[in-house]
Amino acid sequence: MRLLKQLVPVMVVAFVGGQGVAAVQGNALLSLVLGVATAVLAVFVYAWMVRWSERRAPVEVAAKGATARIGLGVLIGVGWFAAVIVNIAFLRGYRVDGFGSVAGAAGLFGFMAAAAVTEELMFRGVLFRIVEERGGTWMALALTSVLFGGWHLLNPDATVWGAIAIAIEAGGTLAAAYAATRTLWVPIGLHFGWNFAEAGIFGTEVSGNGKTEGLLHGVTSGSALLTGGRFGPEASPYTVVFGVLLTIVFLWVAHRRGNLVPRRRSARAAVAANLAQ
Repeated sequence: MRLLKQLVPVMVVAFVGGQGVAAVQGNALLSLVLGVATAVLAVFVYAWMVRWSERRAPVEVAAKGATARIGLGVLIGVGWFAAVIVNIAFLRGYRVDGFGSVAGAAGLFGFMAAAAVTEELMFRGVLFRIVEERGGTWMALALTSVLFGGWHLLNPDATVWGAIAIAIEAGGTLAAAYAATRTLWVPIGLHFGWNFAEAGIFGTEVSGNGKTEGLLHGVTSGSALLTGGRFGPEASPYTVVFGVLLTIVFLWVAHRRGNLVPRRRSARAAVAANLAQ
């Protein structure tokens, strides 16, 4: 019941906020304000539900150190996408045809803030954390990665390969980032940094949601296998490779810090072990 008590309110905020941002999509200022408001409200709702259902302080979204941790995540996310797009451009799969729109980038900032925060609260804050308590880190990582990839099949230009790629690269990296740091701010920043770089800076397609207008007017061409096609660079093999490498690094950090949670034995197994001794 804890899972539902925490997940459902955050999903409601995500849905209502998402509908609001979509309704004012032509107005950059309103998109920015509504998107940021949705992100802030979602954090407050999540924190309140954790306090109520678990009788503890929600340290994973503690205000202390939040700015630095978000900043670290954003740097990793932007750097990750920059590495991907540079490699795609090197093989002539991406080029810049002039500048885009500052207003468009501002609107995307709000939209991406809302998406990054609500999705991280749902998938890492609620699902990963609660599954990990009983099933351990590896089970939680595998399950939430599959669900996260499946979530993106709902997008207009979604593809099966795109969903699989996101499950491997993003699902693994974001869960591992939480496991390594035990704060949601780093995966939130990473998620936002990647998405905003993808749409708000380089102007490419995002997770099958269509073309975006960011600071640059980006054009992808050539093999869809290289560029990700209509799904966007998230379906590029470069993204998968760099994502796997990041996942390995975060899991190594989690191991060094003793943050990997083993699978809990059932009460029956524990009793049998005690009797055997």
